[in-house]
Amino acid sequence: MSAEGIEMTADINAERIKKYLKEGKRFDGRGSEQFRDLIIEKDISKKAEGSVRVKLGKTEVLVGVKLGIGEPYPDSRNKGNLMVTAELLPLSSPRIELGKPGFDSVELGRVIDRGIRESKVIELEKLCIKEGEKVWTVFIDIYTINDDGNLLDAAGIGALAALKIAKIPKYNEKEDKVIYEEHGKNIPLNKVNPIAITVHKIGKSLIVDPTREEEDISETRLTIGISDGIISSMQKGNSVPIKNEEIMKAIDIASNAWKDIFKKLEGQL
Repeated sequence: MSAEGIEMTADINAERIKKYLKEGKRFDGRGSEQFRDLIIEKDISKKAEGSVRVKLGKTEVLVGVKLGIGEPYPDSRNKGNLMVTAELLPLSSPRIELGKPGFDSVELGRVIDRGIRESKVIELEKLCIKEGEKVWTVFIDIYTINDDGNLLDAAGIGALAALKIAKIPKYNEKEDKVIYEEHGKNIPLNKVNPIAITVHKIGKSLIVDPTREEEDISETRLTIGISDGIISSMQKGNSVPIKNEEIMKAIDIASNAWKDIFKKLEGQL
């Protein structure tokens, strides 16, 4: 098919999607505020302190949590560190090429980092070994396996799930050596459960968990880090503005979606 033919087909699909959404329908039969099936597999990596595979419909990501010893940041001498990175693997989409991390991978890591950091789900003070000298650093690594839309939420769910099951490796302070073959307590977490819920605007419709085709025609999106109705972070994507009343509606949608996703997450850990 020629480039012109592909573009015409894309335009036709976009119009059909918008038409269906006006009628409260989606191609896969879901409602506008309904997520796809969520499957979480635990302990998929022997090298990580906590790891999960998250499948959200056909979208699939791997998330691993590693811990290491490092120096604290100058402005938080008695707190552990947090680093989140995301790698969009070429096998997950023909749109991704080998090379340096692009904007999408950097944005994915930063949005998930912000949601975790601002929620204060990790008790970083309890990861201090010696104030001003040694602390645990929590590394959260995200890898995309298949991109069928909504990598943001799949990664956010995976990050929280991996943190919940991660255990701290043993540390021999005399020898200054981490014994990764042995583990002790779980990573200290506060009683909050931040999950990123991204609401997309297509025409006049607001939807969650878009497929790849829906995400392609999304005009703007709002990723809301939320836990039990409390918002810890909010990140807007794309250039189209969003009205105040749409933001309030998006928050309501995210709050309702959080309840369903959290229930499924807890049931699979």
